[in-house]
Amino acid sequence: MALSEHEQKLLEQMEQALYADDPKFASNLRTAGTGATRKRAALGVLAVLAGLGLLVLGVATSPAVGVAGFTVMLIGAVLTYSAFTGGAAVSADEVDADPDVKAFRAKTQKAPKNANFMNRMEDRWRKRTDGEQ
Repeated sequence: MALSEHEQKLLEQMEQALYADDPKFASNLRTAGTGATRKRAALGVLAVLAGLGLLVLGVATSPAVGVAGFTVMLIGAVLTYSAFTGGAAVSADEVDADPDVKAFRAKTQKAPKNANFMNRMEDRWRKRTDGEQ
């Protein structure tokens, strides 16, 4: 089922808001090639399990095998971590250069409605801390 024009505009505004708020998260959602990251994560988990096995074997036999097991576990953990955090991130400069993002930020970054309230509360706090009451 196709989206109406109004729904498409809303979706575009939500996407622009996401890019404006958190460009790194938005770019991670857009990156393709999740198959490669899944394979790398699976390989990392297998390496951690193999390293754990070697570590247990090293406790029973010799310390050198245990050290090798720990090293394999560490490499597996780094591989798994990099699979989940790796990806092409969008730099803040690229996002700032987008005219749609600039227009959206200009619309949304007006003074909040409760700015006067916050100013009054800050003044009251300053008076209390200064002992004026």
